[in-house]
Amino acid sequence: MTTSVVDYENLMSSGFSDANSSSFRTVRPRWERKKQQAQMSGVNENSLNGSDGSKRLQTLSSSRSAFGSSSDRFIPNRSSMDMEKAAYAMQQQQQSNAAVVSDDSSSEDEHEPEFSETEAGEEYKNVLKSAMLGIDGDDHRVLSFKEKAPAPKGDTVNNLQILYSSHNGGSKLSKTAKKLVNRHIPSAPSRILDAPDLLDDYYLNLLSWSDTNVLSVALGQTVYLWNASSGDIQELCTYDRNDESYISSVSWVQQGGAHIALGTSDGTTELWDVHAGKKLRTMDGHSDRVGALSWNQHTLSSGGRDSVVVNHDVRVARHKTAILSGHEQEICGLAWSPDGSTLASGGNDNKLCLWDASTTGSSSSARFTLTEHQAAVKALAWSPHERNLLATGGGTADRCIKFWNSRTGALLNSIDTGSQVCGLQWNPFEKEILSSHGFARNQLCLWKYPTMAKVKELDGHTARVLHMACSPDGSTVVSAAADETLRFWNVFAPPGKSGSKRSSDSQGARSNKLSRTMHIR
Repeated sequence: MTTSVVDYENLMSSGFSDANSSSFRTVRPRWERKKQQAQMSGVNENSLNGSDGSKRLQTLSSSRSAFGSSSDRFIPNRSSMDMEKAAYAMQQQQQSNAAVVSDDSSSEDEHEPEFSETEAGEEYKNVLKSAMLGIDGDDHRVLSFKEKAPAPKGDTVNNLQILYSSHNGGSKLSKTAKKLVNRHIPSAPSRILDAPDLLDDYYLNLLSWSDTNVLSVALGQTVYLWNASSGDIQELCTYDRNDESYISSVSWVQQGGAHIALGTSDGTTELWDVHAGKKLRTMDGHSDRVGALSWNQHTLSSGGRDSVVVNHDVRVARHKTAILSGHEQEICGLAWSPDGSTLASGGNDNKLCLWDASTTGSSSSARFTLTEHQAAVKALAWSPHERNLLATGGGTADRCIKFWNSRTGALLNSIDTGSQVCGLQWNPFEKEILSSHGFARNQLCLWKYPTMAKVKELDGHTARVLHMACSPDGSTVVSAAADETLRFWNVFAPPGKSGSKRSSDSQGARSNKLSRTMHIR
């Protein structure tokens, strides 16, 4: 009996002592932890050198890739960093690391409970961070990699993208652009004329509209006159010196509408009386075709493939008053300013030259020679609203519309249109400019000046829109394209015209009525 009681007491005492000792072993001494870490490191080295080392290496490499081992390949953008926020985040990380080290260096027999902030304290800390540093959470990054690559320079040209880039049915205009005008602009042309044999040549100027409402167009070797008031069509002349001859430019005299100048492929310039239907005179001065003409009262300026501009006084027998040699290649654009003081010439050498009206002789130089365009400069248009304001457009490799101060030669603005600029036409009533384009969409675009916000796009031509002309009342613009059609657009509204829905509906009905294709010959 006594022996059994003693055994029971020994059993109970040993059980309680084991339980008590286990409770004290929850916090191990520091030397035991160091010894265990050394043993674990030795086991890892042996396992890596063993037969299954390759598998463990693969596991390590996969874990490294999961944590972004290639992150050092990024270059931080220091201009977009917030140094104060970055310093605060790094200090927080250092404080957390120090807390872990202090926990490891605690005594082996005493274990102090870890300090934890209350929920109220944590919320207060977050609110304080948000108010002082603007950090809403703990996901603030020290380095910034989110900035986009810098945009290419304006003169960077990708010819493949220019010629072969696809489009998604045209760029969609923003709501802000649509609110720039308070009038209705029809999307369809009001009239379409068939123009067979219209030459597809970027360097020619084959369309002109007189102040008597007669439109002239050169089709091959023949010049036709279309009366916009009556719809009558008249054949003015045929230039058939040989099988390869053709009319290369046409231009009405500024006032009266009784005379028209014609440039030919043989380098001559002819002056015709429209009412009498006869040629008044032939003026020479060029050794190759005359692709551009412009009037300034009684002075007619002609530009040719021989890279010179000739000023003719049509009143006298010795008509050549000045020979302007500022270009190195063919002249494809000429335009006198509204006040008659400056002549602008654009050439295939990517140059824009500005000449004074007082220039005479053959040894004079241009007032300014501007070379900012990267392609041929054909489209020229003087602003009717601001004096000395000139708009120019470049070819396929340039695609830009540029605005100049002709008095100082300063470049005021430049905008990349995305396609070849063939023609420019100012709105005579508001500060707007219409541009015609070639590759790759063949559309007309209406822009608001000076913001150059796109107001309207007019589609319909199936080839590049080479020429434009404005009606004498300023409300209609005709475009001639390489698809051998002339299209009339009611894009400029005269002052006082109502923009109500009723007028819009009437214009739409008239547009449908006149949209039938007619032959100009």
